[in-house]
Amino acid sequence: MNLIEKLGAFYIGRHYDLESNKTIDETVMYDARDLTTHAVCLGMTGSGKTGLCVDILEEAALDSVPAIIIDPKGDITNLMLTFPDLLPSDFRPWVNIDDARRKGLTVDEYSETVSKTWRNGLARWNQSPDRIRVLKDSAEFCVFTPGSDAGVGISILSALTPPDTSWDTDAELIREQIQGVVNALLSLVEIDADPLSSREYILLSSIIEHYWRKQESLDLPLLIASIQSPPVEKLGVFDVEAFFPSKERFKFAIAMNSIIASPDFQSWLGGEPLDINSLLYTTQGKPRHSIIYLAHLSDSQRMFFVTLLLERMVSWMRTQSGTTSLRALLYFDEVFGFLPPVAEPPSKKPMLRLLKQARAFGLGLVLTTQNPMDIDYKAMSNAGTWFIGRLQTDRDKQRLLDGLESISAQSGSGFNRGEIDRIISSLDSRVFLLHNVHEDKTAVFQTRWAMSYLRGPLTRDQIRSFKHRKAQTEPRPVTQAEPVKNTMQEPAPKSSQVLPAMPPGIKQVFLPVEKTKGQALDIAGAGTGQRIDLVYKPVLVALGKVSFVNRKRNISKTDPRSFLLQPDSSDIVTDWEQAEIRPLTVDKLAHAAEPDAFFSESHPSEWTTLKSLKHISKDFSNHLYYNSVLEIPFNRILKLNATPEESTSDFTVRCREKARELRDIEVDKLREKTRTKLDRLQTRLARKERKLEEDKDDYRGRKSEELLSAGESLAGLFGLFGSRRSSALSSAARRRRMTNSAKADIEESKEEIERLEEDIKELEEEVREKAEAIVEKWEAALEETDILEVKPRRSDVQITLVSPAWIPVYIVGGEENGNPVMVPAFSTIAE
Repeated sequence: MNLIEKLGAFYIGRHYDLESNKTIDETVMYDARDLTTHAVCLGMTGSGKTGLCVDILEEAALDSVPAIIIDPKGDITNLMLTFPDLLPSDFRPWVNIDDARRKGLTVDEYSETVSKTWRNGLARWNQSPDRIRVLKDSAEFCVFTPGSDAGVGISILSALTPPDTSWDTDAELIREQIQGVVNALLSLVEIDADPLSSREYILLSSIIEHYWRKQESLDLPLLIASIQSPPVEKLGVFDVEAFFPSKERFKFAIAMNSIIASPDFQSWLGGEPLDINSLLYTTQGKPRHSIIYLAHLSDSQRMFFVTLLLERMVSWMRTQSGTTSLRALLYFDEVFGFLPPVAEPPSKKPMLRLLKQARAFGLGLVLTTQNPMDIDYKAMSNAGTWFIGRLQTDRDKQRLLDGLESISAQSGSGFNRGEIDRIISSLDSRVFLLHNVHEDKTAVFQTRWAMSYLRGPLTRDQIRSFKHRKAQTEPRPVTQAEPVKNTMQEPAPKSSQVLPAMPPGIKQVFLPVEKTKGQALDIAGAGTGQRIDLVYKPVLVALGKVSFVNRKRNISKTDPRSFLLQPDSSDIVTDWEQAEIRPLTVDKLAHAAEPDAFFSESHPSEWTTLKSLKHISKDFSNHLYYNSVLEIPFNRILKLNATPEESTSDFTVRCREKARELRDIEVDKLREKTRTKLDRLQTRLARKERKLEEDKDDYRGRKSEELLSAGESLAGLFGLFGSRRSSALSSAARRRRMTNSAKADIEESKEEIERLEEDIKELEEEVREKAEAIVEKWEAALEETDILEVKPRRSDVQITLVSPAWIPVYIVGGEENGNPVMVPAFSTIAE
């Protein structure tokens, strides 16, 4: 069997015959799109559940499907252990020393044994080392450890950032997210909050809504301060003090503060942001399998983080477009305690929303547990696929059968309880029952050999060794600090507190002061006793807007452009290239200086006449017209272009999803076109195989008759049983001819079967070639990305302001304190 990768079909094992307890040489290929209706995997310890789920995740990675993997025990970290060369030295750092000791082997000898076992196991399941290399190249695997620095950290502060949605249209959705954040926070202090009656819940919700409505982010210190001094006056119809007295609020604030005051909690604040896009893709758009390792956390900490993560998943899901293809996976390795049948932990509501809504957005959930008694089967009615392995007790089995029977009754599908009961009772290790609503019948299969080394849960110390294998991401944009002239070589020019006069009709503006004197002293490294003056220096400010429009590609964007010209410029009219600064709007400019400020010098005369300013404005307009261009990535094969606000990596991800959708459509057409022809050939083959058996039976009967007839003829020939009869000879000859005819029928049937088998083989090979061509076609389509340049028309350039202006700086020290230090009070670049 030669596998076709990236075809949306997951190779998870081979069919298994329960009567003979052997695999059948027929692969089980699971349609990836079936995971959009979610899957549940049940099995006791030792059933092979982890191996099956690792197989599914490996197949998803091979198909470039990203995944977020919640790993409470540490088993799925084994995805990091892939060794294409399969050398003993690859396995040695990871083998369990106790296992080697129990087998009476040295670590080196045991590593050699494991290496051979994995090499032979993969070979038996038709998987070469090259397939492991493809796996490693198809996706990036990374271990995240919230609340620990063992792996890549995750900062929870982003959970307190307001979503990029409108309160006017999405108030209900935003409040759902607030509800999740509040429940998560309260779980840390072990408060089981009722949204309708809990004072803590209502207060926190009101505080977060207050800041989010203003599009302001919170941090935990601000949140705790707001508990003591709420930014709202009323909660419902009651004053805050009447509803939740200050003494009680103080106790609540102390409880919250005791959590963040712990030194261990600081590790929750560092690392990558809790951002779903970043967990699913690198900045280059490469799919990511992000393993969220939670084994080191307490139950309350796990609940806290999982709830925040699920709420972020819900928010991310709602920003996606609809698709029928599998866009991403959310895998939960042990859902016990997070989706119980009766209780309502904070994690349950966002998980229910995902189970009910994620299908439309191509997000598939895979939930596993070894405890069938403690999952909400009503919620699980949204799952279309059930992988059922060996169960521990008959009570577990009966609870599962009750749940499946109830689900089948709700969906109107048939359910043979007795047959399913019999199959589950017969399952062995690594053998699973596959119940898929998208297929006509259930299947029993044995899982394939995992490419990852399944050595069991990894410890935090072992996870630390993966840090050098963190995502191969581009460095995230880092704002460079604005250059500051630390010491002035010459004494500062004599300044005056009198604003230089301007000719009639010429207005002047003032750039805002963005730093305090205290901040300037810190930057200058000066003490509080140092002299510090605010001084304005003359500049020319030019503000404009450039619009970029391409209606054919639905592109429309307006960019503000801001420039500052210095008076010492050798060519003040044309030196625009070095003059651009961060976007600045007219409403940010002041029309008066700060009190007690100084002015260092006057503007050049070229900037103080209406005629010269008009000339500069025209030159500025020409510069914007001739030098402005909007570069938009576009893919001509997929007929997609980026939006002006879309990053390159996000556009790459969108192209990948579109290519997968188009690939799936084309593969469906190929399958449909081939299915009728293949079914016809297989029907003829089955008919011929039955005929062959009939011919063999007929031949054996004819042969027996011929032997009996030959004996009778011989006896008659020698008169053993009476008179000689010539008719006996002719009868024997006739039976001989019939035997030969039956034998010829057998040969003819064999030849026909061989021809049909060859036809089927040729058809399968033809399908394989076409399928591989489809894969290559859409993989190549991803490389067909070019840059579309959108240039403005004359009417798309607008000049907002060209005016003499003043830029503020702080002068720290000087005179008796030595050379002064100049600190910009207005930053010309984004900070």
